[in-house]
Amino acid sequence: MTLADVARKAGVDKAVVSRVVNADPLLNIRPETRARVNAALKELDYRPNVAARSLRTARAGTVGLFIPDFANPVYAEIITGAETAAAELDCALMVGSSTAGRGAQSYLDLLGQGRVDGLLLAGGTITGEEQAGLADRGLPWLFVNRRGPGSGRHVILDDVLGARMAVEHLLDLGHRRIAHVGGPPAADTAQRRHDGYATALRSAGIEEDPRLVVQGAYGPDGGVQAVRRLLEQTEPPTAMFVANVASAIGVLSALRARGVSVPEEMSVVAVHDLPLAEHLIPPLTTVRMPLRALGARATRLLLSVPADHPVEEVVREPIELVVRQSTARPA
Repeated sequence: MTLADVARKAGVDKAVVSRVVNADPLLNIRPETRARVNAALKELDYRPNVAARSLRTARAGTVGLFIPDFANPVYAEIITGAETAAAELDCALMVGSSTAGRGAQSYLDLLGQGRVDGLLLAGGTITGEEQAGLADRGLPWLFVNRRGPGSGRHVILDDVLGARMAVEHLLDLGHRRIAHVGGPPAADTAQRRHDGYATALRSAGIEEDPRLVVQGAYGPDGGVQAVRRLLEQTEPPTAMFVANVASAIGVLSALRARGVSVPEEMSVVAVHDLPLAEHLIPPLTTVRMPLRALGARATRLLLSVPADHPVEEVVREPIELVVRQSTARPA
């Protein structure tokens, strides 16, 4: 069905139907006329011609989001927030990852071809030359949950504060030998969480022990390897701050396999509170970070700030310590 079909059904001009469909705030018609147009739209099951609309508005009506891995549950929360904001802005969200064999460049190509209105990069790389080229062409993009070197266009979380809250919880319980199971050394998030760990220790008058800091891949395997190294210490820790909830799954599994009781012999706290955290054995103490707010804020900024303007935003609230059964006073 076309606008002309709806106009004939409602007994109005086609332009009136178009302005009703597009929610024109300046349209001044009688309530009964608007009701008649809406009834005709519903009866004829009218669907806007998205292709034609995109030609008129030079918009694709789609936002791209590139993530490192679909298997990481953290990104599900970011995607949910981004999709909610995109829908509010009358856009669809297209999500891709490197697990499908396509790199970030393939999504940059979609942006250059006008097939997406903007691109959120939670994974992949983009060179300074590419950044400048996109800005010159007015093509918007943003790093999400990380900072690209020299880009000046990113939306991140306050990972330093989240890490401090986790470590301060362990300090308040009386722990002093607190290990840090960190992420990849090159990862921006891992660096910030280590900064928060170190800051909390300094504030408590405790010198950081490099033997208690183990950095590796985010994920269960990284957690397993970290436990193996930490328990080999002459004086092992009494608590572990884990930079990622997926790594904490491996930490809990490895401790259980070695007969280390949590929290009686080892307390564990991790960044990110996901639904699975309360179903682990024991239920995991976490710091809940505003992942959905991050995705939503990044999407709104992507579509509202010109491509050649800096965006350096930190989503700070709400951050909350969620205490469960994996932390207790040291034995």
